[in-house]
Amino acid sequence: MENIINQQIRLFCDETDGIAALANISACIKQNYDRLNWAGFYIVRQHELVLGPFQGKVACVHIPFGKGVCGKCYTDQEAQRISDVLAFPGHIACDSESRSELCVPIIVNDQVVGEIDLDSPEPSRFTAEMENEMLEASKDIASSILKYHWKF
Repeated sequence: MENIINQQIRLFCDETDGIAALANISACIKQNYDRLNWAGFYIVRQHELVLGPFQGKVACVHIPFGKGVCGKCYTDQEAQRISDVLAFPGHIACDSESRSELCVPIIVNDQVVGEIDLDSPEPSRFTAEMENEMLEASKDIASSILKYHWKF
């Protein structure tokens, strides 16, 4: 049986406006996962990651490729599930209360075009199941980018 969060995200992906879809998806994630202080998106623009729709505290606007958890996610094109961000080399502390992070790339035509980023004030908050749910969400978002020609 499919989980409820991915069902909801798939419904939000059936939207022609990409910004509106990502705004609702970030709200959906924040409402469905407890103990988060941030849930949102970073979008690839030119040679960096730029803040997209999110729910939570004020965030870093620009993240260079290869810097912090989000930058590593971009460079490696792989999910990053970090139990203790304070032990992560080069961690960017947008919120000093964050202790764990899950970052998942959104890949279209073999290129990272954005990322789903989740932060928690609780160490080891993110599970393999949550990572798999966000990987599924990233595939649904990538499909909608192609289907609806979302521009960011």
